[in-house]
Amino acid sequence: MSERFPAPVDLDLRLVQCFTVVAEHQHFGRAAEALHTTQPSLSRQIRRLEQQVGARLLDRTTHGTRLSEAGEVFLPQARGLLRTAVEAMARTRAAARPSSITIGYSKGLVITAAVRALRDRNPDAEVHTRLLAWNDSRGALLEHRVDAVVTRLPFPTDRLRVTVLYDEPRVLVVSRDHRLAGKESVTLGDIADEPIPHVRQSDPLLNAYWRLDPRPDGRPAPDGPLAEALEDKHELIAAGQAVAIGPPLDHATGLHPSLTTVPLRGVEPSQVVLATRTGDRSRLVTAFRSLAEALLTGPHQTGPIHTT
Repeated sequence: MSERFPAPVDLDLRLVQCFTVVAEHQHFGRAAEALHTTQPSLSRQIRRLEQQVGARLLDRTTHGTRLSEAGEVFLPQARGLLRTAVEAMARTRAAARPSSITIGYSKGLVITAAVRALRDRNPDAEVHTRLLAWNDSRGALLEHRVDAVVTRLPFPTDRLRVTVLYDEPRVLVVSRDHRLAGKESVTLGDIADEPIPHVRQSDPLLNAYWRLDPRPDGRPAPDGPLAEALEDKHELIAAGQAVAIGPPLDHATGLHPSLTTVPLRGVEPSQVVLATRTGDRSRLVTAFRSLAEALLTGPHQTGPIHTT
C-alpha cells in the first residue's frame, strides 16, 4: 500500500538558490558578489546543500567552477523548485488580497487610459503599475511580480495568454550627426554595412528580431560592438560606433538626447500586446484585459494569438 504522504525532505531553498547562482556564474567569487556574501560563507552553504542532497554538485577547477554529473541533473530540478516556491507564495498572497493588481508596461508604451478606467470602475481595488526592463515581461509575469503586461513582441508565449493590441513601426536609431539623420525614411539597403550592436545575455529571439538577423536576402546583419545593457547600446550609437533598429521612442520616453530616429521602410512593424498568465481568473485581470482591448487598441487589432 502506497504512503499517503511522502517522506519529509530536509532541503533549504536558500541553499538551493545559492547553488543556482554559482552554477550560473561558474565562479564562487562572482556568485558571492551577486549574493552579497563572502566566498567562505558561500562555500559552507554549498557544502551544507551537498550534505542534504547526498551528492557532490560542484567541482572547482583552475578556471572556475563547473557542475558535477550530479549537479547537471540537480540544476534544472533546483530551478523548478525555486519557481514553484515563488509561484506558491504569489498565489497565496493573491488569494489573501483578491482586490489587488499590478500592471507592467515597457518603456514608451502608454497605459494610462486603461489603468484610469480600471481604478474608476473599482474604487476599492489596489491598482499598481510597474515599468519593466525591455526583456523582463515574461519573467515578471511568471514570477508573479506583475499580473498583466503591455509590451512588445517577440518573446516566448507558452503559459501566457497574449493579445495583439496594435502594430508599431520599427525605426532606425542613429546619432544626430549620422549621415542618415534627418532623412524622411531609410531602407535596409541604406544600412547594409552599418554595424548593429549586441546586448550581452540578450534573448536570442529578441536579439535576432531587433537586429533583423538574418536580413531578407539571407545575409547576416553586420556585427557591431558588445553592450552590457540597453543604455550602453545608446552610448555606442551616440558615439557613432553603431546604429540600431528599435521602437519609436522619443526623448520623453527614454531616447538618449544625442540620438534621433528615422522611419524604416520595407520592414514589418512590431506588435504591442497585452499578456497575462494562462488560466488567471482574477476579476481585476479580466477587467483590465477588457479595458486594454477597448482603450489601448490601434488600427490593426487582432484577437488572441496564443492560449495554452
